[in-house]
Amino acid sequence: MKKLILLLVILIGGSGAMAQDGTRQHRIVMQLTSGDTLVHKNLMKQLRNMKESSPTLQLEVVCHGPGMDMLMSDRSVVQDKVKEFAAKGIVFLACENTIAERKLDRSMVLPEAGYVKAGIIHIVERQEEGWSYIKAGF
Repeated sequence: MKKLILLLVILIGGSGAMAQDGTRQHRIVMQLTSGDTLVHKNLMKQLRNMKESSPTLQLEVVCHGPGMDMLMSDRSVVQDKVKEFAAKGIVFLACENTIAERKLDRSMVLPEAGYVKAGIIHIVERQEEGWSYIKAGF
């Protein structure tokens, strides 16, 4: 009986990471904490490469701390790319704690961005759900 239960857990639990056609379904949460515009530009290249290599990829970019600059309309040097990738299904998330702490004007956050209360907690929750974690930057 224990072997049967273990087999069922493996079959049911492992199937969530596979797409219907049998290919692996990648789910990645990326953390951006850098305000460096070179990091932002490099991240856009990485997003393009990942999406081209794995079109069904689920990807979230969580911006907090100085990384929020990438999502601010008065500071971002990659606004057009954020819009382009959001249209392709990449999710950009702004940390509400950072917005409050840095006294940022919420109306200046790019309209393509969603919001999470605490960026780090969202990242941890995604990891607990089985998402892979990547820290953006050099």
